[in-house]
Amino acid sequence: MDSASSKQGVIFSTDVRDFGQVAKSVPCQNACPARTNIPGYIRCINEKRYGRAYEINRQANILPGVLGRICSRPCEEACRHGEPDNGQSVGICHLKRSCADLKSSMHRIVEALYAPSGKRVAVVGAGPAGLACAHDLAVLGHGVTIYESREKPGGMLMYGIPEFRLPRDLLMTEINNILRLGIQLKTGQAVGRNINIHDLKEEYEAVVITTGCVSPRKLRVQGEDLDNVYDGLSFMERVNAGEKPFVGKRVVVIGAGFTAVDCARSALRLGAAEVKMNIRKTEDQMRIDETEKHEALFEGIRIHSLVQPSKILGENGKVTGIEFRRTRLETQDQPPSKKAVPIEGSEFSIPCDSVIAALGQSPDAGEVSRDLTGRKADGHVTDMEGVFAAGDFVTGSSDVISAIAGGKKCALAMDEFLTGMVRKKKKIRLAPHTSTDRPRAFDFIPRKEMNTIDMDKRLEDYTHEVEKGFQPDQAHEESKRCYLCNLRYEIDPLRCIYCSACIDVAPKDCIKLVEEIPLKEDGSYDTYKETSQWDRVVSITIDNELCIRCGQCYQVCPMDCISVTKTDLVETDADE
Repeated sequence: MDSASSKQGVIFSTDVRDFGQVAKSVPCQNACPARTNIPGYIRCINEKRYGRAYEINRQANILPGVLGRICSRPCEEACRHGEPDNGQSVGICHLKRSCADLKSSMHRIVEALYAPSGKRVAVVGAGPAGLACAHDLAVLGHGVTIYESREKPGGMLMYGIPEFRLPRDLLMTEINNILRLGIQLKTGQAVGRNINIHDLKEEYEAVVITTGCVSPRKLRVQGEDLDNVYDGLSFMERVNAGEKPFVGKRVVVIGAGFTAVDCARSALRLGAAEVKMNIRKTEDQMRIDETEKHEALFEGIRIHSLVQPSKILGENGKVTGIEFRRTRLETQDQPPSKKAVPIEGSEFSIPCDSVIAALGQSPDAGEVSRDLTGRKADGHVTDMEGVFAAGDFVTGSSDVISAIAGGKKCALAMDEFLTGMVRKKKKIRLAPHTSTDRPRAFDFIPRKEMNTIDMDKRLEDYTHEVEKGFQPDQAHEESKRCYLCNLRYEIDPLRCIYCSACIDVAPKDCIKLVEEIPLKEDGSYDTYKETSQWDRVVSITIDNELCIRCGQCYQVCPMDCISVTKTDLVETDADE
């Protein structure tokens, strides 16, 4: 095998064909911005090895307990169990939380620490990207100091997400697990105001900016400056600081994302009797997962679609209502495929006591330094020598798992800058494996729903966490549903006698008669070219994009020509 090294029967490959196969066969991991080894940790949960499952998670995302509660779940959207005729996707996010909740209180976190490098780095911002970058730089042996403008670390995790979704003691535990590596944290230090970035460049060998998105987007309509009109981030910051901003009885929320939902649910807990979310497009195009939508609707929040605000109404400087204009969806060639277009003459008004505009935020380089006006194309190196950038500051407003992934990638770029070497590298770990012990009956286990507290408990105290987590038996049952897509089934064409017994027993159309296996431009395998004519068959091949790892082909093969390989995308020392 090209570009591979072997260690006790295990092969570490850098062959593009192996990377391509894993990306196609394990869609949940490929969809995760941090490339979390999802089948790996779910299998550990199935074996009740919760501590090991937590460590597999932490290698990729550093905050497993946090992400198990608030992740945007791109993995679940990609899960093959959720494809047509396969049922519902696996509850990957709930299982991520389970390994954090159910691990032993005596669990020890394992870090593969490098020797001290003697290099010092400043991280500006203690949000998800900054924490991830700081953690990995510390593991790589560099001295790290984080500068945070607020009183506490965490960024949007601390100040933007409500406590009923993310308990603050859990958040601080996982942050302290990062800081314990010797990372210094300096809070109340706003770089760009009371600290100069040029001074940091003089004191440190490298600086990374991870200040995220700090500038809220405006509605840009008449009446936006009235009292009781809030932007989503400022509203959530006040609520999470223990304040009780006035919302009145009738609240209008503008926005279709997670922050909009958080604002709406928080307004209920502040005493609002009627909360309406208003969106320009339709419910199915909202930027939230179905769980968040379900909880909002369950709590009585109403969603009004195909409307956009045109004017905020008021008297004596305070909000009294809002005027909307109806919209229609127009198809366009470039993304997004559907564009909301206002309909002239469709204005209507509704009364309200407060308006919360949760339209997202944008980065502002000028907040850090007026000299930091642009970023180069690689996404991490800025136009200032020795100054890097990561997270939402680079990409614009995204989600927590994407920010963490960006912070980790930036740490590797900074390590190469500081040492002049590439010390870590992505590889595919290939290990021989026996056929799956997962019975076909597991395919029909219904998805386990999250346990939640009753409605009266939700509104009784703003800090009451709504989701209670899985019990061990629930986590075990849900873990059975995973197809274990990291197991690669292959037929040896030199031993196969083309009896088609494997095709006869396959419950899915995953074993194919192939006349050609073309390659893509990058060298990875393209879509198999099938044939129904035996005189053109060059191989019987298992399509691991469709295979559900039931093992029936393995069991029935008379020539024992089917092998199973466990394939894991891992990050190892570059010279390993």
